[in-house]
Amino acid sequence: MSAYLYGAFVLACVVLAATPGPSMALFIANSASHGTRAGLLTVLGNGLGLSILVAAATLGMTSVMVFVAEWFDVIRWLGAAYLVWLGIWRFRAALQSAHDMPQPAAPGNVLWRGFIVALSNPKVLLFLGAFFPQFLDPAAAIAPQLALLAVTFVIVIVATDALMVLALGTARGWFLNRRNILEGFSGSVLVVGGIWLALARRA
Repeated sequence: MSAYLYGAFVLACVVLAATPGPSMALFIANSASHGTRAGLLTVLGNGLGLSILVAAATLGMTSVMVFVAEWFDVIRWLGAAYLVWLGIWRFRAALQSAHDMPQPAAPGNVLWRGFIVALSNPKVLLFLGAFFPQFLDPAAAIAPQLALLAVTFVIVIVATDALMVLALGTARGWFLNRRNILEGFSGSVLVVGGIWLALARRA
């Protein structure tokens, strides 16, 4: 694989990471409500889930791809319902006293939520199956190239998401004294993420 082709792949990964979707909705909401640490843990959980999807795509797990194709809508709707449920929970929190400080989220909870939301977006797996081959050099060994693309993809996505979480942390201070706005914003983002996932298509 040439340096030019690899650079194009990295750039494409950054663009993908910056594209709104259910995982972004979750880490934005967790960052806004619970702080930068919770946002970073959400990104880590999402990265772990994404790693499983990438491994399935690069290892050519045909049975997994068939399963996802057959159960695409079920997986998608379960993930969408989960995000909307989290959003409603945040709306309920917005109705509480605006003077109450947000409670810190349990690290395991936010990590798990990021992991689950990543796995509940089956479009990612189908997308990767079509995305990776565009950057392969047919004249070179395929396996090492796939391994490089897989590792690079996860690293770039996680790093880009983490940078966005850190940037969001600078605006959180303004919201802390306006908790109802903070929780309402978080709930809105999660519900939009759920709708986004519900409207996803295979292609």
